[in-house]
Amino acid sequence: MQPHPHDVHVKALLRIAVVYNIPIACNRSSADFIISSPLIREAYEPKLKDYSTYLRRKIG
Repeated sequence: MQPHPHDVHVKALLRIAVVYNIPIACNRSSADFIISSPLIREAYEPKLKDYSTYLRRKIG
């Protein structure tokens, strides 16, 4: 199990998926779980984090 040249790109895509709350299946079992979940048929309202307090903080 050695890193491949595209390993950096794969890790970047996984980070983006985490940030934007996108489900990812890395194997067949998790893909089957995601597709067969009853939640896949429901409307989903994402919960957006409010970073305004963090951005207005005083540093120093």
